[in-house]
Amino acid sequence: MQARLIRIIGPALLLIHFFSHYTSIGESKWSELYLYNLIVFLAIVVIVLANRISDPLSKPLLIIAFSLWLFGSLLASTASFYEIGVPVDLFSNIAYLMFYPCAMIALPRLISSSQKSTVLEVFDASIVGLGLGVLGTVFVLKPVLPHFGGKLADAFFAVAFPICDLILISLTLATIVAHGFSQRNLFMSAGIIAFTLTDFLFLWQHLNGMYTFGSVIDDGWILGLLLIAESSWRPSRDDQNGASVNPIFIAFSVFLSATLLALTAIRPGFFPTFILFPAISTLMLAFIRMTIALKQAKNIGHERILARTDELTGLPNRRRLISEIESFIGKSGALLLLDLDGFKPVNDLHGHETGDKVLQQASLRFARALPHGALLARLGGDEFGVLIEGAYEQSMDIALALRATLSYPFNIDNQHITIGVSIGLAENTGAPDLLRRADDAMYRAKREGLGVCRL
Repeated sequence: MQARLIRIIGPALLLIHFFSHYTSIGESKWSELYLYNLIVFLAIVVIVLANRISDPLSKPLLIIAFSLWLFGSLLASTASFYEIGVPVDLFSNIAYLMFYPCAMIALPRLISSSQKSTVLEVFDASIVGLGLGVLGTVFVLKPVLPHFGGKLADAFFAVAFPICDLILISLTLATIVAHGFSQRNLFMSAGIIAFTLTDFLFLWQHLNGMYTFGSVIDDGWILGLLLIAESSWRPSRDDQNGASVNPIFIAFSVFLSATLLALTAIRPGFFPTFILFPAISTLMLAFIRMTIALKQAKNIGHERILARTDELTGLPNRRRLISEIESFIGKSGALLLLDLDGFKPVNDLHGHETGDKVLQQASLRFARALPHGALLARLGGDEFGVLIEGAYEQSMDIALALRATLSYPFNIDNQHITIGVSIGLAENTGAPDLLRRADDAMYRAKREGLGVCRL
């Protein structure tokens, strides 16, 4: 109840402040110093009390951003009514400018506060945001340059604010497109647009000598901040899966930034120099994103290999063999299942370390006896599988060759260890029971001491 009351008081005081411009109290100390800054303070309180923000960074960063803006506003307002022996304009503009870095991190995270964006999604949104910011700075800000007479240093803050606004609105809108629209996104978009339009209107009036402190235009900033604060209370689309940023927008942003940088190098002075920062930042983010994507792809590929590889022998594992069997249907060939004879006593007598070495050497012997293209896999324990494509008649010869590889002992740590192998062989008839038939044949070979059995 208390939070709802505060959310209502802020807009109500903004209406009072708006209509005060048309009364005798307009531009007074009460209106422009106390009432104006009280509304911003209430916006901060609204964010503090918001219980729909689950992201650990968005709320504190948004509070810091609003507090910095309030600090700048207090300095500017106080200097209009009192003599202050410090460069108020410089400090207030720095505070206003510091609002943007915090907002650029907080607002996109607030869009979907419980749905965690991946690193690549953050980079994608940032690339598109900066890319669109570059476009905006070229076509929106370039027309005002003649008013500066080439003295860009004197107009740094007047230009810096709209540039930051363009980057902020582009970054936020790119994130909204990625996660979908919601009540929170609508209020936030409206707030950022109101804030941005006010900055541009201020820039235009400032350049034409029309701006006066305490005018109606100042309410635009307050309206934007109140809408952003209210968005923190609105539901987001956290329960739905957002779509990723369209690669076309990413490619366009990178291409645009690279093209503008090339044109700037070819024709110095044709484009404003302040596009260099967002353009270079876009390309840097694109390269970092590419590096991360390649690393993730490599890790995924490595994980897939590990998931289908036996750690001890380096051979494909059961999962890989079953996957190959599924794609083997319709081909001529056979499946061989091998089970080592006398392996358990080796483990019991010599230990698991020696047993592991036996398995490694046995897998090497099997691999050397197989024709090119055959798949040898360790299925677990002392079982192996071989998938052979080709004439079924040759499978028996290959099975006998595999059995012959274990006819002489292993020399491990100066110990001679002798084991054998039982092999079950099943022809691939196209039926889905290939693995079962090979398994039945292998157990029959082991049970009856046949060495090799085919079904």
